Amino acid sequence: MSRLFGTDGVRGLANSDITAELALNLSVAAAHVLGRSAREQGRKPKAVVGRDPRASGEFLSAAVVAGLASAGVDVHNVGVLPTPAVAFLTGDMDAHFGVMLSASHNAMPDNGIKFFAAGGHKLPDPVEDEIAALMGQEWERPLGAEIGRVHENRAGQARYVAHLLSTLPNRLDGLRIVIDAAHGAASEVSPEVFRLAGAEVFEIGASPDGLNINDGYGSTHLGRIQAAVRERGADLGIAHDGDADRCLAVDADGNEIDGDQIMAILAVALKSRGLLEADTLVATVMSNLGLIQAMKREGIALRQTAVGDRYVLEAMRAGHYSLGGEQSGHVILLDHGTTGDGILTGLMLAARVVETGKSLADLATVMTRMPQVLKNVRGVDKSRVEMDEGVQAAVARESEALGDTGRVLLRKSGTEPVVRVMVEAETQERAEAVCDRLVEVVKERLALR
Repeated sequence: MSRLFGTDGVRGLANSDITAELALNLSVAAAHVLGRSAREQGRKPKAVVGRDPRASGEFLSAAVVAGLASAGVDVHNVGVLPTPAVAFLTGDMDAHFGVMLSASHNAMPDNGIKFFAAGGHKLPDPVEDEIAALMGQEWERPLGAEIGRVHENRAGQARYVAHLLSTLPNRLDGLRIVIDAAHGAASEVSPEVFRLAGAEVFEIGASPDGLNINDGYGSTHLGRIQAAVRERGADLGIAHDGDADRCLAVDADGNEIDGDQIMAILAVALKSRGLLEADTLVATVMSNLGLIQAMKREGIALRQTAVGDRYVLEAMRAGHYSLGGEQSGHVILLDHGTTGDGILTGLMLAARVVETGKSLADLATVMTRMPQVLKNVRGVDKSRVEMDEGVQAAVARESEALGDTGRVLLRKSGTEPVVRVMVEAETQERAEAVCDRLVEVVKERLALR
C-alpha cells in the first residue's frame, strides 16, 4: 500500500483525490494524534487553519475545520495566508498544531493538506503514518462543552507582517521591486511587507479569483515578471509560487536568479555578519555544481541532502544550521522561520542589495551556474533505478568521463511515476548528449513489462 502522505502533505486532484470526506476524516485523525499532548494535560487542543485562494480550498477548509471541532479542537481559522504564515502563527499563537490547505505551485484543480506540529514544524514520517493509520477508526466523540469552538481570526496577517519586518537587517528605501504573487496566497501580504520596508512596489499576479492561481504567473512562469522588471526599470523582481513558501528572483535585465544563486548570496551575507552557523549551507543533491564550487571558494561548507525541503530542514535542525534550501527557491532561514518562506527570502535578498550597494546581477556572480539538463523518464519501473547494474554502470561510466567538470544524478521521483536524469557539464551540448545517452539506458533497462 502506498503512503497517503507524500513529500509535502497529502496532495491530488481536488474533489477527486482530495475530497471533503478525506479532509474531514484526515483532520479527525490528526486531532487525535497532534492534540494528544494537550488532552493528557487536561487541556483542549488548539489548531490554526489557513489556505491559499484556490476555489476548492473553500469547501476543503470547511471540512477540516468541521473535523477538528467535532474532535474537540478549538480552531483559529486565519483564512487566506501563505504556508509560512500558518507555520509562524502555529508557533506564535502557541497552537498545538497547524493545517494548511494548498497545492503550492500545482495548477488550480489540485489541492493538498499539510500539517505543522507545535512550533510550526513539519511532521516526521512516523507521525504522518500514525495519522493515516487512525483514519476511519471508531472514536469517542466529545459532547457539550467538550466540542471544539471555531474562531474566525483575521489578525494573523498583521502578526505575520510584523514578524517579517522585524527580521530585516536594514530598510529597502529607494529600491524598485516587482512582486509576482502567482495570484496566490501572498497577493496581499507580499506587496504590503515590501512597501512597509520602504521599497517602491509594482504588483503583478496579485488578483486571485480562486481559479487563476499559478496560471501564467509566479515562480514557475517567469516570463511576465521578467518583462515587467524591464518595463518598469525596476532593480529586481520577486516571484512567489501559489502558497509563497518559495521565491525566485529576476535581476534588472530580466535574468533569472534561481534558488542556488539566492542561497549563495544569502550565505555570503550571513557569513559576513557572523550569522551563518558553523559557516555551513544545507542544500539538496540537485543543487548546481556551481554552488558547490562557489561555497568552497567562500570558505563555506556545503552539506547536501535528499531532494525535498523537509530533508533540508531535518539536516538543519540536527546540525543547528541557519541557512538551507533548494534550487527551486525553497529557502529556509531557521533563525526567523521553521519552513521555506518566499517573502522572507525576498526581503533578505533585497536587503543585501541595499546593504552592499551592488545590483542583484553583481551579487549573483558569486557563483557561476554550470549548464544543467534535467529530463524525466516515464513508463519505467522507478523502484529499480538504484539496483539495476546496467543503469549504475552507465552512470559510473559517464561520471568518470566528466571528472571534475560535471556530474550525473539519477533518482526516482518522490511525487511522480518517473525517473529523473540530471547531468551537469562544462557545455550545454555535452550535458545534453550525456543526458540523452542515460535516458536511453534507463528506458531500455527499466521499461515496464
